Amino acid sequence: MSPQLLTYKEKIKKLSTRIVEAQKPIRILDSVKLPPHVTSELRKSNYKELPKVGPEHYEKHSELGFNADAKQTELREIITDIHGELGKEDELGRLLVVTVEQYLTVIDLLKNRGKKEFWEFSRRLYGSPKDRIYNDTNTISDLGRMMYGILSNITAFDPAEKPKEDLTAENVVDQLNKRFQSYFPEGSVTAKLSDGIIADAAAGGDSVKIRADSMFSERDVGILEVHEGWVHVGTTQNGTNQHIAKWLSKGPPRCASTQEGLAVIMEIFSFRSYPKRAKTINDRIIAIEKAEEGANILEMIEFYRTEGYSEEDCLQNAKRIYRGGTLDGGAPFTKDISYCKGFIENYNFMRSAIRAGKPKLLPFLFVGKVHVDDVPLLYQKFEEGIIDAPKHLPPLFRDLSGLSVWMSFSNFLNVVNLKKVQEHYDRLFNSHL
Repeated sequence: MSPQLLTYKEKIKKLSTRIVEAQKPIRILDSVKLPPHVTSELRKSNYKELPKVGPEHYEKHSELGFNADAKQTELREIITDIHGELGKEDELGRLLVVTVEQYLTVIDLLKNRGKKEFWEFSRRLYGSPKDRIYNDTNTISDLGRMMYGILSNITAFDPAEKPKEDLTAENVVDQLNKRFQSYFPEGSVTAKLSDGIIADAAAGGDSVKIRADSMFSERDVGILEVHEGWVHVGTTQNGTNQHIAKWLSKGPPRCASTQEGLAVIMEIFSFRSYPKRAKTINDRIIAIEKAEEGANILEMIEFYRTEGYSEEDCLQNAKRIYRGGTLDGGAPFTKDISYCKGFIENYNFMRSAIRAGKPKLLPFLFVGKVHVDDVPLLYQKFEEGIIDAPKHLPPLFRDLSGLSVWMSFSNFLNVVNLKKVQEHYDRLFNSHL
């Protein structure tokens, strides 16, 4: 059918469907996995010798599965068609263009695996610890350093008896499937075992993969439920359910901070998080900055060792940072700043929405794979019948009463001079403790 005969909604659906189809073979995390010899050589040398990893190792062990140049040509053609069919001033059109441009940069990132240039594209996609927060004087690194001091002090006050990691991956899968039956009553989401992931868990479009050789505590199950299930899979399901805005089912890197920040917020708001967990997330900021400044993977493993991590956790945390880049430092994969960066962005969006009298915007953080700054536009398009409301929502986002009060008081507390308050209580603490 001629584009001139299509309605606006039909054009949006057609173009967004093309974006979804075009990005299908692009798998960032699969493509940046460190070649298998890295782990074996590190262990064999007792973490004393630096394995060699270059572009040829990625080409051998992690083929992209598509022709990079041809895919970039296809994506540029989609941008041309968006401009031609919607016009360069259309707001949704501009959002679609930004999304496609992200995938173009992703391919540049993947073309440079194993090279120093990898970091330039990673920073463009995910940011850097050196980035400023809302153009403020504070950087993400400043936040990380402040939180490091606080969390280092309070991790000593974790429950005296460490939660037993006595649940097998099979136990966790069983428990999560029971919980998901309640949150996703239509049975569209399941948990399952996996052998091919670095992290203990990873969310897919309709499932949560649990690493088969990992052990878990009961507390871990609650975190996986809200982090991977309610947020990551839930937003994918909400995006998939869109009858027009199909692009919302897939998240380009610009959405990573909103996604991971929401996941951290849900851990905190549901009181499932704990100091050691928060420290693990925050330590990634410090680690990525070290890698940007030239620390190699051996030095990174030693950093984690001095922080008290187990030998296996030292290795796994370091591998997250150096995947895709170079092991000798200077080219880290910066995605893991998304957790803390996204927490700040989402929390301040929520506070601002409540202060502006617009709590109706908050559920639309879950409408699909979005960046927080997209939410006002997406809500406007919801009122125009283009965007569908999110179906799967955490309880506190279904009934906004408690969240609205929380954010109202948060705005009030923000005007209190924390430095003066801290000085007052420091005097009391020093007098009696």
